[in-house]
Amino acid sequence: MKFYDRTKELSILKRADELKMSRGIMTFVIGRRRVGKTTLLLQPFTNDVKLYFFISRKDESLLCEEFTDEIESKLNITIHGKISKFEEIFKLLLEHSKSTPFTIIIDEFQEFTKINPSIYSTIQKLWDLNKECSKLHLISCGSIYSLMKKIYEDNKEPLFGRADFKLHIQPFRVSTIKEILEDYQALSPQNLLDFYILTGGVAKYIELFALYKAFTKDEMINEIVQENSIFLQEGKNRLIEEFGKEYGIYFSILSLIANSKTSKSEIEGVLERNVSGYLYRLENDYNIIKSIKPINAKPNAKLQKYEIVDNFLLFWFRYIFKYQTLIEVGNFDKLKTIITKDFSTFSGKLLEKLFIDLLKEENKYTNIGSYWERGNQNEIDIVAIDEIDKELLICEVKLSAKRLNLNQLMEKSQKLLLAYKGYKVSYRLLSVEDSLKICTF
Repeated sequence: MKFYDRTKELSILKRADELKMSRGIMTFVIGRRRVGKTTLLLQPFTNDVKLYFFISRKDESLLCEEFTDEIESKLNITIHGKISKFEEIFKLLLEHSKSTPFTIIIDEFQEFTKINPSIYSTIQKLWDLNKECSKLHLISCGSIYSLMKKIYEDNKEPLFGRADFKLHIQPFRVSTIKEILEDYQALSPQNLLDFYILTGGVAKYIELFALYKAFTKDEMINEIVQENSIFLQEGKNRLIEEFGKEYGIYFSILSLIANSKTSKSEIEGVLERNVSGYLYRLENDYNIIKSIKPINAKPNAKLQKYEIVDNFLLFWFRYIFKYQTLIEVGNFDKLKTIITKDFSTFSGKLLEKLFIDLLKEENKYTNIGSYWERGNQNEIDIVAIDEIDKELLICEVKLSAKRLNLNQLMEKSQKLLLAYKGYKVSYRLLSVEDSLKICTF
């Protein structure tokens, strides 16, 4: 599959790389697994030599042996003797960068924690001593979100405050998903929605479905739900290491959110325990969920719901994790039937999210969200506010246009409108068929 999008990210990398001619520059890159971080970093954003170090879980001396081979082949220098410590490697590279500009990418940087955590202090010490006369662009990249944040953003850690640039690589935007489907001659309103749901814009999933030529809902579900599919273990592979020994409670919370138990009280009612700390960490440390309040709610309002940020993880916890027993006994046909039967209910909420993402890409509104009143009364799917030009857009979203009702929408919005007197108000009724009409970029 060809390389898509990432124009802004490449622009930042290019700028950071150019600045290394003045002094050493440090960039750290985070993003969930399979989102395309490594592919991005291997793009030609620099004219100088680029070294690539992958940190696998092996002895430090073996890693240094791999790094030595990369250094000798890319920088055309001979290293005499065996180097067994990363400190020696980094010292050598910093010294060489004083006369020759180049870039280093250290992939899965957080893995040093398992190999030799003192390496971070070593990097900090050598960086502080040498960066002013160095022409090195050091890029560290990691997919364990909580660890990478801790390494660079915890003021107790040695590399705190050392990074000059931070890139958080997000899944592809809806406009990019649309472009990909167009390129594969598979674009339709329904395919756009289903591809958005089942890939979540994650580059690796898109690449696999493109390879399998699976672009419809049924084709994608067939690829996901089959023996030896990489998708079946994806949630565990991604999150168990993030959560550690308490992954069981985290998985239970995420499963409940995926199955529409989206308030703290509902989750605690099922689990019979306080989950405040877990919800806080899921949102702030792991970036897995986000809290949502009615769009005009006050900061301290208790009216709050939670949603899983990642579309594929939402799907995984709703179907794959919940029905793990069916997978263990190999009853894939039964699981496909369950998914297919429930998918329209599941996809209705994701259609709202799709339209919210599309409206965000218009860069017109200062705030976009949902609205509801106590007891989940008068729910409005989308409210978009332009506080500059004093405009208010109120939308109802349904899979089928036949179920849309303008009068009901206007009636539900009466209390909301009291907070936006003087605003120009418009209403939109949106069904799945409108996804391509609004997607005009």
